[in-house]
Amino acid sequence: MSRSTISASRCLLVLALALLAGCGPNTVKVEGHFPPPLMDALPIRLGVWYPEEFRNHEIFDEARSRSESDWVVQTGTAQVAMWNSLLQGMFIHFVPLQEAPAKGKPIPGVDAVLIPHVDELQYAIPQQTHIKVYEIWMRYRFELLDDKGESLVGWTMPAYGKTPTAFLRSDEDAVNLAAVMALRDAGANFAMTFPGIPEVAALMGVPEPKPDEAAHGELPSGDELPLLLDDGPAMDTGVIHEVENVPVETGGEDTP
Repeated sequence: MSRSTISASRCLLVLALALLAGCGPNTVKVEGHFPPPLMDALPIRLGVWYPEEFRNHEIFDEARSRSESDWVVQTGTAQVAMWNSLLQGMFIHFVPLQEAPAKGKPIPGVDAVLIPHVDELQYAIPQQTHIKVYEIWMRYRFELLDDKGESLVGWTMPAYGKTPTAFLRSDEDAVNLAAVMALRDAGANFAMTFPGIPEVAALMGVPEPKPDEAAHGELPSGDELPLLLDDGPAMDTGVIHEVENVPVETGGEDTP
C-alpha cells in the first residue's frame, strides 16, 4: 500500500471520528426565571434538604431509531432554583440544610424539614408524537419531617408543562421551555395543596375541620389561595391535583 493511500485512509478515519463526535445526544440544561410566590407567608419555620440525586437530577433517553437522537435533560440546577424561590416566599423562615437530617437528631431553628424527590420525568417531542407540541411530565415525592427528624407525612404530586413549536429556534429551546412550565406548575400545585395537608395544618395551629366541613373537601383560607408569579408565563393554578399519602423512610446519610 502506498504512502498516499495510507495517508488518505487516515484522513478518512479522522473525518469519520469527527463526524461521530458531532453526533452526540441532544443535551438540555434547563434554565428559567422563577419569581417568588405572591402570597402571605405561612407561619412555619421550614428547613429543606435536597438529596444529591435531586440536586443533580437528569434523564437520559436513548434513541429508538436511526432517525432519532439520544436526549439528556438536566433539571437539577433549575429544580433547586425554583424550590428555593418558592419556599423562601411561602414560609416565615426558610433554612436550606447543609447536611441530611437524621432520625432522632434535633434540627435547630426549624419546625419541619421538607425533602423533595423527582421520582419520574417523561418528555414528548413532535418527532415522537407527530403533534406540534413539546411536553414534560414530572412526578414528585415529598417527605416532611419534624424538628427531630421523625416522619410526619409523605405524599406525591404531579407536574406538567407544554409548549407549541411556533417561534422556537430549536428542539432544545422547546424542551427547556416545557420543563420550565412544568416547574412552574409544580410550584403552583405545591403552594395550593400544602396548607391543606392535615399534618401541615396542625403545625400551623389550624384546628381540624368538623366532619360535616371535611365532607365538603374545602381547603382552609380558600380566599387567600396563592396566585404565583407576576413575571413570565403564568402558572396554571386553576386545578388542584390530588395529593396521595405514601410511606416514608428516613435516616439515610446524604451529603452535598
